[in-house]
Amino acid sequence: MADIRLGVVGTGFIASHFMKSLDRHEGLRVDGILTRRERNEVTGLPDALLTTSIDDLVAHCDLVVECSGDPIWATDVVTAAVGAERPVVTMNTEFHITTGSAFVGKGLVTEAEGDQPGCLAALHEDAVAMGFTPIVYGNMKGFLNHDPARDDMEFWGAKQGISLPMVTSFTDGTKVQAEQVLVGNHFGATIATEGMLGPDVSDIVDAADKLAAAAHESGRPISDFVVSSGLPHGVFIVATHDEAHREALDYYKLGPGPNYTLIKNNILVHLEIVKTIRRVLSGGGVLLDNSAQPELSLAAIAKRDLMPGELIDNAIGSFDLRGHAVRIEEHPGHVPIGLISHARVTQPVERGEIVTTSVIEFPESRARTTWSDQILPSALAAR
Repeated sequence: MADIRLGVVGTGFIASHFMKSLDRHEGLRVDGILTRRERNEVTGLPDALLTTSIDDLVAHCDLVVECSGDPIWATDVVTAAVGAERPVVTMNTEFHITTGSAFVGKGLVTEAEGDQPGCLAALHEDAVAMGFTPIVYGNMKGFLNHDPARDDMEFWGAKQGISLPMVTSFTDGTKVQAEQVLVGNHFGATIATEGMLGPDVSDIVDAADKLAAAAHESGRPISDFVVSSGLPHGVFIVATHDEAHREALDYYKLGPGPNYTLIKNNILVHLEIVKTIRRVLSGGGVLLDNSAQPELSLAAIAKRDLMPGELIDNAIGSFDLRGHAVRIEEHPGHVPIGLISHARVTQPVERGEIVTTSVIEFPESRARTTWSDQILPSALAAR
């Protein structure tokens, strides 16, 4: 059987490490790598496979692996891939919560296992297969600082070998909020409050108790996260089960109930993408998407006072804005943070204020049109 040809989008940390991992996986090969960088800026990857043409990449692959981290560019790539009937496996939460809903049911587009959302989706499948009913979809975060200093972020980015925007979005909470918005939308879960609860906890029992109480108060499953330096790099689900199994589950060290905590304590990111690729190729279908009619979105909230005329290059991972989970129906005028790129402030925005379409201008793009013409009206109509 011929190898499956993969078209990889991106040349950063995730993409490059994913391609290195394929040495251990027969039947999969990279036939093209899509980049926006100059060729001489890309190191450690085969020059012959590099292309700057979306159409060229799509035409010469059987499956697209999108891990650029850029929701606006990813929208263009996925549009081309779906149009050519290529399945798409992503490691790009930001794409899904910005425009991913527009592709639901119009081709196979799925987030991969490996990052926290995909790992929660896989854990959900295991939980439901065992008869559990999830009430909390939880993310474990070791540290949170909504307004980190640039010097600190430059130090940690260099130390960890990741970009400044990436380490900043991890630290200020944008990344975890984005991940839990995606999870919430896919599973029909809500948020207990704007910006999520994100309690500081001492252990997983404390985490489960606090978030389960919030879920019961909401009357629906919730998507949230906890902050603790003592918890593993992982995800968890708090779930209920039939009373008939209480004694056995207590014997299995899950406690006396009625809330039981299931944990995945290793998030291996690029090493796990291949599991979702295999799932797709074997007919397993979508693991995780943003749903066709999302309830939640990631608004942009100002980290500092913003003045008219200021230019925001890219909001995610910036020192101007951070992501803040909201219900779309409560903030129909908000601008999803993933759309704010090369944007100019037109009206004063106070620190802590949510950015709306009335205070900022940003270039036209397929992503912007997709949000305003398709996703927002559909989301509001569903409520």
